[in-house]
Amino acid sequence: MCGFTGFYLDSSEKVFGDTENIISNMTDKLEHRGPDDSGIWIDPMKTIALGHRRLSIIDISSSGHQPMTSSNNQYVIALNGEIYNHSDLRNELDQINPDHHWKGHSDTETFLAGIEAWGIEKTLSKSVGMFAIALWDKKNQTLNLIRDRFGEKPLYYGWINTGSSKVFAFGSELKALRAYPGFQNNISRDALKQFFKYMYVPVPYSIFEGIFKLEPGCILSMTNPPRNEPANPLHPAEDQDVFHDDLCITKWYKFKNIISKNSKEPINNEIEATERLETQLKETIKIQSLADVPLGAFLSGGVDSSAIVALMQDQANTPIKTFTIGFEESQFDESPYAKAVASYLKTDHHEMRVTSNDALSLIPKLPHLYDEPFADSSQIPTYFVSQAAKKEVTVSLSGDAGDELFGGYNRYLMAPELWKKIHWMPFSIRKLLGSSLHKIPMGLWDNIGNLYNLTRSDSRGITRLGDKISKTALRLKNVDSLDALYKSLVCEWPNTDALVKDSSNNSSTLINLIDESLPEGGLEDSESRMMYWDTISYLTDDILCKVDRAAMANSLETRVPFLDHRVVELTQRIPLKFKIKDNVGKSILRNILYKHVPKNLIERPKAGFGIPLAEWLRGPLRPWVEELINIERLDREGYLEPNLVHQVWREHLSGKRDWSFRIWSVVIFQQWLESA
Repeated sequence: MCGFTGFYLDSSEKVFGDTENIISNMTDKLEHRGPDDSGIWIDPMKTIALGHRRLSIIDISSSGHQPMTSSNNQYVIALNGEIYNHSDLRNELDQINPDHHWKGHSDTETFLAGIEAWGIEKTLSKSVGMFAIALWDKKNQTLNLIRDRFGEKPLYYGWINTGSSKVFAFGSELKALRAYPGFQNNISRDALKQFFKYMYVPVPYSIFEGIFKLEPGCILSMTNPPRNEPANPLHPAEDQDVFHDDLCITKWYKFKNIISKNSKEPINNEIEATERLETQLKETIKIQSLADVPLGAFLSGGVDSSAIVALMQDQANTPIKTFTIGFEESQFDESPYAKAVASYLKTDHHEMRVTSNDALSLIPKLPHLYDEPFADSSQIPTYFVSQAAKKEVTVSLSGDAGDELFGGYNRYLMAPELWKKIHWMPFSIRKLLGSSLHKIPMGLWDNIGNLYNLTRSDSRGITRLGDKISKTALRLKNVDSLDALYKSLVCEWPNTDALVKDSSNNSSTLINLIDESLPEGGLEDSESRMMYWDTISYLTDDILCKVDRAAMANSLETRVPFLDHRVVELTQRIPLKFKIKDNVGKSILRNILYKHVPKNLIERPKAGFGIPLAEWLRGPLRPWVEELINIERLDREGYLEPNLVHQVWREHLSGKRDWSFRIWSVVIFQQWLESA
C-alpha cells in the first residue's frame, strides 16, 4: 500500500518555484501512506512530475522503489495497491520472454512488464488486485490514470486554481494536491449538497470545485492537459467514453455488463453454489495472505469477518492475529462475540476498548485524515482498530463488502416487507400513516423492539427499532415505489437545497450513480437492485474510503477478499434465494461459515460497526457541537442555514428525535471547514 501524486503541465506553463521541491512537498504529504520509502520522477521537459511514498509489503528491498521505469524505458509508473496474482503473471511473462531480466520480485515490476507485453487494458484484465495507478508513456507523451474495479484505492484528479493559472494534478489524497503552491479552489456547493445527502462526497465529485474522483474501473488518458476544467464532472457511460479536449475517460471494467452476462448463467443448485463460492474464497484468501511483512485480520464476530478469519486460520500453520474494538456501552459492544469466535478458532486475538474520551481525542484529527467532509461515525472505531492492528501487523484482511454482495443490510429485509404492507394504500392514507407513526415516541418503539428480540433465538431480531421507524415514517409520505423507498432510506438530509446556501443560481443536475439506468437483466428483484446500488455507491465512497483513510493514517494496509473480482462475479451467478432465505441475509455465506464456527456463536441481531453517537452528542460532545453550530458562526460562514440546523439540534437534545447522523454530518463539515 502506498500513495502517489503528480502534476502535468502544458509545455507553455511554468510552475511557481522549483519543480523538484514542489513535487517533493506534495509527496511528503502522503508519508503516512508510505513511511518506508520516497521517490520522485520528473521528465526532462519538466512538464510531468510523479511522486511516490512506499509502504513496503512485497519485495521490501530497493528493487521495489517507485516511481519505477519499465525495462524498455517507455513507461514510468506510480502504483498504490497490490497485484495479488503477480507471481502467476510473471510466470506467464517468462513464457513469452524467457530472457527477460527481473530486478526484483515486486508486483509493480511485473505489472510494468505486462504492459510492455500486452498493453494496458489486457494487463488490467489479467490482474487480480486493488490499485490506483499513474502511468506516463514517454513514447506517446500520454498520461494514464487508472482505478481498480470497485474503487478500493482512491484517486483524485483535476485542475488546481492558483489564481493566475490552472494546473492539472492528481494524487491518492486531496492533501497532496492542496500542497501545490497557490492552491485556492473554492468549496463546491454541489459536492456539499451530495455530502449532506449521503454523509460522504460521492464520485465523481470532491469537496473542491475543479477537483474530481476518478470512478472505479476507469482509465483517464490525456496527451495534453486541458487548460480549464469541464463545466460539469466527467462521467463516462458504461459503453461510451467521455471527452474534454485531449482528455478521455473510458471504462476498462464494465460491471453492468458483467451482471447482465452472469445473471444469464445462474447456479441453481445451492450445494454447488456454496462449494464454488468456498473454493474461490479459499483461493482468494490464500493469495491475499501473501506478504513479506506480518499479516492479520479484523474480527467483529459477525458473519463476514468471521468467515474470512475462519478460512484464513484454516489455511494457516500458526494462529493468525485478529483485532477487534469494544465499547463501554454494552448495546454497542460486539467484542465479546469476536472474542468467542477467536477463542473457538484459536487465533491470537487482540482487543482495544474505545471511550468517549478516545473519540474526543480523535475528532480534531478527522479533517486531516479524510481531507474532505466524511460523516460515517464508524470512522472512529475503524481508526482505533487499525491503530491496534498496526502494533502487531502491517497488513490486515477485512470482511467488507459481504453485506452488499450477500444481502446483509437490514434495509434489504425491512424495505420489501414494509412495501408489501403499504403499496396498496392511496398516497393520502400513506401520508397519514407516516404522520401517525412519527408521533409515537422512539423510546416506546425501542422497547417494543427489545421485547420482540426476547422472543427470538436466531438472528431475526432488530436493534434501534425507534430510529428505523422514525426514518421510515418520514419517508412514507413521499415514496411511490420500493426503489424510491430504498433511495430515501440511504438519504440522510432529504432536502439539501434547504440546508446548503447557494447564491450561484446553479441549476446543474447532480450526478447520482443510483439514479442511472440499471444493467440489462439480472436485477429483476428489488433486493438485488439495492445490493447493486450499494455496491457502486455506498461501498466505494463510504465503506472503502473509511477503511482506506483510517488504515493508511496508521500506515496499515487493508485487503478485502470479498472484492476479488472473481468472487464478485461469481456472486452475480448466485440467485437471491440462496443469499436471503427465510428473511435472513447472507445465507450462502453462513453455509460456509458454519462448517468452521458453531452457529450459536454467530446468530444475533445485526448491529453494525457503530458508536453510541446519540448519547455522546447529548453528553460529552455537546460543548464541542454547540461551539461549531453557533448561529452567528454559521451565518458568517455562509454555507448552512442556521435556523434549520438549530431546529434539528433542539429536537435531538429533547430526545423527541434521534438526529445524531444529521448533527454529526453538520459538525464534521464545520470541523473540516475550520481546518480547511
